[in-house]
Amino acid sequence: MNIIESLNWRYATKRMTGKKLPAKDLQTILDAIRLSASSYGLQPYHVIIIEDEAVKKQLQSMAYGQAQIVESSHVLVFTAWSNVNESKIDEYLQAYSDTSGMPVEKLIAFGLKDRMMQAIVSLSPQQQFSWAAKQAYIALGTGLIAAASLQIDATPMEGFIPAQVDELLGLKEKNLGSVVILALGYRDLENDMYQKAPKHRWSAEKLFTKI
Repeated sequence: MNIIESLNWRYATKRMTGKKLPAKDLQTILDAIRLSASSYGLQPYHVIIIEDEAVKKQLQSMAYGQAQIVESSHVLVFTAWSNVNESKIDEYLQAYSDTSGMPVEKLIAFGLKDRMMQAIVSLSPQQQFSWAAKQAYIALGTGLIAAASLQIDATPMEGFIPAQVDELLGLKEKNLGSVVILALGYRDLENDMYQKAPKHRWSAEKLFTKI
């Protein structure tokens, strides 16, 4: 299928079979998430991959009992940095330097650090987390498209209690906060009543404006 056919195929699957994803397909989805766009390329988020059934059961109770949590193959919890400070920027600049071969001093001379400090570090903690969460959602979208291209069902979920999930996964100690959950698996053809529902989206005329 091409990308449009894949996106027409996908839907927010409500029931899954528990069948496990092939390791190579899971890795493809994770690679797509890792390669996703983000502001400055900073990627101010971390993704926790859950396949332990006991942990998924605990997570389900924090997600209002949604079946996909325990019926999935894997659950990805997208978390955002709760604090973006100068040391994070310095770590990023060093990693960028290691990849590109450009000395850190040159990156600083180009003004990259100053721009990031002004645009991000100067924000309040709440604003920083909000900004980081938006970047995590970009990665989520990339993961959804990658999964659809493999005909793997992927259900994004905001219906959970963040404080409880943060405690379960020990996120506060890691300066992270849970943002959104993605259940990966295969649709239950017998029990998911939504699989044949018509796909409603706004028309192109309603959604887009050309100027």
